Amino acid sequence: MIQITMPKLSDTMLEGTLVKWHKKTGDKISIGDVIADVETDKATMEMEAFDDGVLTDILIPEGGVVKVGDPIATLDGGSTESQKLPVTAKAPSAPAAPAPAPATTAISSGAPATPRPKSRPSSDGARVKASPLAKKIAQERGIDLSRLQGSGPGGRIVVADLDSAPAAPRGAQAAAPAAKIDVPCSDADKKIPLTGMRRTIAERLLISKTQIPHFYLTMEVDAAPLSKLRKEINAAAEATGSPKITVNDFVLLATARAAALHPKVNAAFAGDSVVEYADVNLSVAIAVEDGLITPVVRKADKLSLREISAAVKDLAVRARNKKIKPEEYAGGTVTVSNLGAYGVDSFYAIVNPPQAAILAVGAIVNKPVVGPNDQIIAGQRMSIALSGDHRVVDGALGAQFLAEIRKSLESPATLLF
Repeated sequence: MIQITMPKLSDTMLEGTLVKWHKKTGDKISIGDVIADVETDKATMEMEAFDDGVLTDILIPEGGVVKVGDPIATLDGGSTESQKLPVTAKAPSAPAAPAPAPATTAISSGAPATPRPKSRPSSDGARVKASPLAKKIAQERGIDLSRLQGSGPGGRIVVADLDSAPAAPRGAQAAAPAAKIDVPCSDADKKIPLTGMRRTIAERLLISKTQIPHFYLTMEVDAAPLSKLRKEINAAAEATGSPKITVNDFVLLATARAAALHPKVNAAFAGDSVVEYADVNLSVAIAVEDGLITPVVRKADKLSLREISAAVKDLAVRARNKKIKPEEYAGGTVTVSNLGAYGVDSFYAIVNPPQAAILAVGAIVNKPVVGPNDQIIAGQRMSIALSGDHRVVDGALGAQFLAEIRKSLESPATLLF
C-alpha cells in the first residue's frame, strides 16, 4: 500500500487545497494520469500520478486543506521505491538562472515532512551557510538566516528550514501587527473564505506597501507610430496565417531592452547590498480566475518580437488552464502590468517584491494633442507609469528607464531588429 502525500508545489507552499479529484476510489491509476487539482499559494495545478496502481482510499475530500507532507490518499500497487521519493517543486537556484523543468508535476507517496528546526539567536556573526534557493526565499521574506539552525549537510540551511522562521529584517525592528478591522456581515451577505492564492496576494502586497518605499513616475507615449506598424504587421500575418502581435508584445520587448540598458533598475534590495541581475527575466502580470499570476519570460531582452509574443501567449494559456509549472513563475527581475485591454487609461502598480520596479501600462486613447505649428490635431496617446523601490532606484534613474521605453515605443521599428 502506497501513501500519497501533499507535495510541495512552490517554494513558499506550506499547505494545499484539494480543489477537485479527477479519480475516484477503485479507479486504476497509471503513471502520468492527472488525479487531482491542487491549489497552492501561487496557482491551481494538476497533480499527476507517480505510480501505477488502484486508488484504494481518498482521505481528503474536495475543498480540504492539507499541510505539505500529510497523506491525501492511498494507492494499492506501484513501486515501493516511490515511497522514498518526496516531491517538491523545482525552482531556480538563483533568480537569474532557472532550473530545468521537471517532466511532470508528480505526486509523492509517503516520506514524512522534514521537521521544522528551532530558531537560535545570532552569536558570532560568522558567515551563514545556506543553499542559494534558501537565500533567495529568505531575502523575499525578510528572514534573518543567522537566527536559524540548518538541517542540511554540515548545518547548511535549506528551504524546509524557512517554514517556521520569523520574517523580520536583520537589524530592523519587526513591523507591528496590523490592527484587525471589524467587518459588518449580515445573514444576507456572502462570506467567501480566502483561497491560498488570494491569501498570498494579500500578504505580499501588504508587505510591499508597508516595507518598500514606493515612488511613482508617469510618461505619455505617442502611440500613433506603434498602432500603424502593428496594423501593417498584423495585415501581413493574417495573409500568411501567422499569429497576430499585440500592443503588449511591443511594450514587453521595449521594457526588457530598457532593463538591459539600465541594470540598476533590473535589481533587488538585499538588506546590506543591492543585487543587479545578469539577465532580464520579465514577469508578466496575467489575470486568472481567482487572482493574478506573474509567469516569467527568461532572458526577454534577447528575444525577437515574435518570440516574446509566442512565449507570453503560451504562458497565459497554460496559466489560465492551470498547467503552469512552479519554476515558470519564479525568478522574475522586473514586472509589466497592462490594464489597457480593460479600458484603463492609467494607473500605478504595486512593486512585486523582491523586484525594484514594475511598469503599469494603460490603453491607447484618441485625444486632441498639439501638433506641428502649435496646431491642435487628433492624436493617439498611451500612459506608461513606473513604480519603483526607492532603496534601489532613484528618480532620475527611473526617468531614464521610462524614457528609454517611450523612445522604443515611439520608434517601434527599432524593436524589429
